Amino acid sequence: MKKTDVQPAEGKLGILVVGCGAVTTTMMTGVLMTCKGLAQPIGCMSLMDKIRVGRGAEKQYLKYSDIVPLARLEDIVFGTWDVYPQNAYQAAMYAQVLQEKDIAPVRQELEQIVPMKAAFDKDFAKRVDGSNVMKKADGTIPTRWEMVELLRDDIRRFKQEKGVKRVIVLWSASTEIYVPIEEQYHYQLADLEAAMKADDCLHVAPSMCYAYAALSEGCPFIMGAPNTTVDIPAMWQLAEQTRVPICGKDFKTGQTLVKSGFAPIIGTRCLGLDGWFSTNILGNRDGLVLDEPANFHTKEVSKLSTLETILKADNQPELYGEYYHKVRINYYPPRNDNKESWDNIDIRGWMGYPMQVKINFLCRDSILAAPVALDLCLLSDLAARAGRYGTQRFLSFFLKSPMHDYTQGEEPVNHLYQQYTILKNAIREMGGYEADEEID
Repeated sequence: MKKTDVQPAEGKLGILVVGCGAVTTTMMTGVLMTCKGLAQPIGCMSLMDKIRVGRGAEKQYLKYSDIVPLARLEDIVFGTWDVYPQNAYQAAMYAQVLQEKDIAPVRQELEQIVPMKAAFDKDFAKRVDGSNVMKKADGTIPTRWEMVELLRDDIRRFKQEKGVKRVIVLWSASTEIYVPIEEQYHYQLADLEAAMKADDCLHVAPSMCYAYAALSEGCPFIMGAPNTTVDIPAMWQLAEQTRVPICGKDFKTGQTLVKSGFAPIIGTRCLGLDGWFSTNILGNRDGLVLDEPANFHTKEVSKLSTLETILKADNQPELYGEYYHKVRINYYPPRNDNKESWDNIDIRGWMGYPMQVKINFLCRDSILAAPVALDLCLLSDLAARAGRYGTQRFLSFFLKSPMHDYTQGEEPVNHLYQQYTILKNAIREMGGYEADEEID
């Protein structure tokens, strides 16, 4: 390995997850099973992908861990917050993602992962109703600022009790109701802090309390849902101030992964687009929460943002000037975690003649999301040890809504292959190699 300025991955890495549900327990079980040699981390790019480094006679294809010092899976210690008090084994069994035979070998380890009380406001997730929530002596929920202080205490205590050297905080809980970004509350760190201290429950979501607590404690924060959380200038300022990495939001797993990969085919081939209709059926707790219109709108905004930055109306109005884009999610309990998505795409070819593409993706939501969550944790930890802080655009590959400075008119990069190039260049650069691929 070439000499780099990246600090070695010494000591234990704590991964504190908000939400001990299907995605979280699937990730935890997979990591523990892999450590025992009983499973393979398929789908986890940081563990299985290979990147070319060097050119000509110097060319090699190496795994990420041969280029940069990644944390070992054996050094990961998990913790969690959740509104339900069940331990990780009970939660994994309840989720019904994995078969019991794939959970039983690590039952003892999972049973030791017991959720801390969650900072929770039912107004932000009306379909969720658990008893394991932070409350004051009089039975009321803490103020937003009190939530921050309690969460900071939790992080410090976890770090001390588990003997971990570094901590990543990952949101893998439900989608909150949509919080519009408002300059008065979300652009300046001082204004956000004032809103928290004033217990402004309209403009400060519980997820913002988790993010603020994590960044204040020097922990990278990852938002796995489409919530308005770290994608506000006030949080960017805090991340810069505390010198901590942040990234975009919402795990890119099924339909949006397909969309970000297939839309470039249409654009590269200069085919016209008249409409793209996307619909999903999903039966797990995420589907239940998204059945609430206010929560679905948060997801809708995230999903709708993908196409517009790949098939750009301004660049080619004759091809992409007036297409219709619709996204739907329907709660359907019989499917549980086995999500089914349909994409119906109306395109135009030579002389304007219409054609159609139909994609039916029968996927397992948490099976796709678990390795993405692990990738984001391992690579955020890497970025922190490399001295990178603030927005990490190289992590956009894994997220539906890549971080971008919209206050300066910056557009996100949603094109999957451009995102992959950015990811590879960042790994090369942190490994002491030339970042030698260009994005056109």
